[in-house]
Amino acid sequence: MSAHYPDLNGRTALVTGGADGIGRAVVEALTAQGARVGFIDVAQQAGEALERVLATQGHKVAFAHADLRDVDATRNAVAHLRETLGPISILVNNAGHDERHRFEDVTEDYWDDRFAVNLRPMMFVSQAVAPDMRALGGGSIVNLGSTSWMQGAAGLIAYTTAKSAVIGFTRSLARELGEAGIRVNCVTPGWVMTDRQREKWFTPEKWEAAQARQSIKGEIRPEDVAAMVLFLASGAARMCSGQNYIVDAGVV
Repeated sequence: MSAHYPDLNGRTALVTGGADGIGRAVVEALTAQGARVGFIDVAQQAGEALERVLATQGHKVAFAHADLRDVDATRNAVAHLRETLGPISILVNNAGHDERHRFEDVTEDYWDDRFAVNLRPMMFVSQAVAPDMRALGGGSIVNLGSTSWMQGAAGLIAYTTAKSAVIGFTRSLARELGEAGIRVNCVTPGWVMTDRQREKWFTPEKWEAAQARQSIKGEIRPEDVAAMVLFLASGAARMCSGQNYIVDAGVV
């Protein structure tokens, strides 16, 4: 059963990395609430396909193709979505990539690239939409974290380090923007069963270990994370800011 937030109807939201996985679930959840939703992704074919599906269903949605590592291209994508859908009052900084890597193999360029994918866009997309939110008298920014760093996960140290910094970024940005009525929070998922996770990392042994750690047994789905994002985007969370909300079935 999904909650309904009437105040989301008609508002403009921006989701990074919205073409698949958790991002797609967030895009679909926001459009179901009546929001106008723009999303950015490097996966052009998947993004255009989702845009067509949602537009056919009567939703107000727009896709912009950009590599978020390119700050100028990202700013142009934000400007295009603003022009298409109107001033942005909800931002979901979802984009990320949990590529596996060996500690011994990490180079300076690789380290910088992983931060350019998993952390840097949060700063510059937030910077691009903050004037809209100030002019509107408020807004909500939701940053996506990861429990991987909380668990000390091996095999992806650049990713976990970048994701751990999302907490600090969230708390500082909440202070920076709070006087303008802009709320900033973090949603931190556990092991969410996206198609990518099933294809690349799922094994019966990993599943059994995950279930042993979870207080609540069963799959954590992208829709479970999207539900928390909706709450934080809505007026129901009007006094929530600078916080981290974990959706991991009770692991950490």
